[in-house]
Amino acid sequence: MQALWMVLASLFFASMGVCIKFASAHFNSFEIVCYRGMVGMVFIYAVSRVQGVSLRTRLPMMHVWRSIVGTISLTAWFYAIALLPLATAMTLNYMSSVWIATFLLGGSLLMQSRGGELRRQGPLFLTVLAGFGGVAMMLRPSFTGDQALGALVGLMSGLFAALAYLQVAALAKAGEPESRTVFYFSFGAVLAGALGMVFVGASEWTWPSALWLLPIGVLAALGQLCMTRAYSSGATMLVANLQYSGIVFAGLFSLLIFGDQLPLIGWLGMGLIVASGIAATVLRARAVPQAPGEER
Repeated sequence: MQALWMVLASLFFASMGVCIKFASAHFNSFEIVCYRGMVGMVFIYAVSRVQGVSLRTRLPMMHVWRSIVGTISLTAWFYAIALLPLATAMTLNYMSSVWIATFLLGGSLLMQSRGGELRRQGPLFLTVLAGFGGVAMMLRPSFTGDQALGALVGLMSGLFAALAYLQVAALAKAGEPESRTVFYFSFGAVLAGALGMVFVGASEWTWPSALWLLPIGVLAALGQLCMTRAYSSGATMLVANLQYSGIVFAGLFSLLIFGDQLPLIGWLGMGLIVASGIAATVLRARAVPQAPGEER
């Protein structure tokens, strides 16, 4: 079920990306971040009331840290998009799964101090690398020498995204419900987006184009809820790998909605992503029923 939660989250995020593509013709990135957060806060508040979950937290600093690293990642990604080809910026951001796998494997080795841990988790780590290879095949990233700064910022966006996802897992292990975690992250997005709008300005609302902001916020909130539920399982490395399924959904949407063409190497990359996800699921269930690094 935890694997399905991450796949569902990826579907919601890919659907949100379609809406953002339409909305970006009328609103700048900071506006979309801010309005997405606003809609998400209202939606999550309603969900919390229905579930009877209080939004009051006893771990405010953990939520602050999650919001900070998540906002830095998002801002760095938007900045990288402005300096790099979109495919390159997306690939560097999706390196978050590789960073997560590296952190967890390194932590397990340090804490366990024996080679057996490498033998147990090494194959799972390789599935993450294989999935990232599939992402690179689909997006085919490239950049020139004068885009080194953008590449560094894009790499940083993936690193901070990994820290944000690990913090989501830590909040879940501390007993925080998904809706509370998503609510405070949405609040942080509102603050970051509003601050950016102070410097870059705001666009005039036109109808019906402004209606795109509603599904963006709702889909973002649903994706965050599913993603948080997935990371709460403790199968962090598996979930990080299945996050690549978002690229598969995005590629299919590009074909069906925008009429984009996917070359043979793109289809092979999509197959590699799917195969690595299946392999990771099987390996996690059979070989690593309780990975020590993920528990920490």
